[in-house]
Amino acid sequence: MKRTIFGKTGLSVSPIAFGGIPIMRLSTPEAVKVVKEALDLGINFIDTATGYADSQVKIGEAIRGLPRKDLVLATKSMANDKKTILEHIDNSLKQMKTDYIDIYQLHNVSSKEKFDAIFAKDGAFEGLMLAVKQGKIRFPGFSAHVMEFAVKMIKTDKFFSVQIPYNFIDKQAEEEVLPLAKKMNLGIIAMKPLGGGLLDDANLCFKFLFKDDGIVPDPGIEKPGQMKEIVDIFNKAEKLTKADLAEMEKIKKETSKSWCHRCDYCQPCPQGIGISTVLLVKSFIKRMNAEKAVAMVSEVVKKVESCTECGECIKRCPYSLDIPNLLKENRLVWKEYVKKNS
Repeated sequence: MKRTIFGKTGLSVSPIAFGGIPIMRLSTPEAVKVVKEALDLGINFIDTATGYADSQVKIGEAIRGLPRKDLVLATKSMANDKKTILEHIDNSLKQMKTDYIDIYQLHNVSSKEKFDAIFAKDGAFEGLMLAVKQGKIRFPGFSAHVMEFAVKMIKTDKFFSVQIPYNFIDKQAEEEVLPLAKKMNLGIIAMKPLGGGLLDDANLCFKFLFKDDGIVPDPGIEKPGQMKEIVDIFNKAEKLTKADLAEMEKIKKETSKSWCHRCDYCQPCPQGIGISTVLLVKSFIKRMNAEKAVAMVSEVVKKVESCTECGECIKRCPYSLDIPNLLKENRLVWKEYVKKNS
């Protein structure tokens, strides 16, 4: 498969990365099979995170014995402090059975509190720099869901890669993040290329993303054949047609009343409800195993009971979503999911 240079890292990567979230749901043999299938198709870029249950362990098993120089491994940590991120880095090395990680990312830097913490004395960024000095990681990167903080992180000029949500519905990154990242020659990973599992038409999703060869999408793969379908779309190199654009616009209109972009302009909620997390429960259900999803989401969804329907979130939402009703709908979806998996 044709390689692309990943920004100023100089790393030669496949134009598609393997996203490691969904393999949490698979047995180890199943996960290894799926990862190996991607590698056989020419995928050499694997992206995961310390928070994705045993994803790193399964990836480590899949790449065991393969020439390390032929792979580009990326992972992430939610740690804010130096001590914890160094522990996470050592654990990543152990679980993936490797001596170094190519790209280690600060995971979801999407608030002032997180930004301030990682750059504080003995913060996570100090840990990243120490790990670089020790040869445990090659390049520091970050991921962000809120574009304001993605821009802020890029402007520090301390990172080699940025990972942001980007698909034909969620195009906020086009305004400032993508132009700035390209100007500064950062490697760009497009997470949620299928809208976190909420968009079904892989052909549309990847034709949209492949129009820009400076962006590497990292779809979450959990079934044999899924990566081949995406690679086939890439190899066809078909341009978006008028019919494609019309279909994308139709889907966008159909989802406009319920699609949360995770900008979090609706926050803070007077009742302390984590609105964007609740509105994305269908994505959690599609991408994660039940144990991990329940651990991450249940307490947040429980808070919906305290919603007073004050309407403050509706006033703040730039997409005019009827958030109180969406909270109720997603709470019901979640309750059914928990019931089935209890």
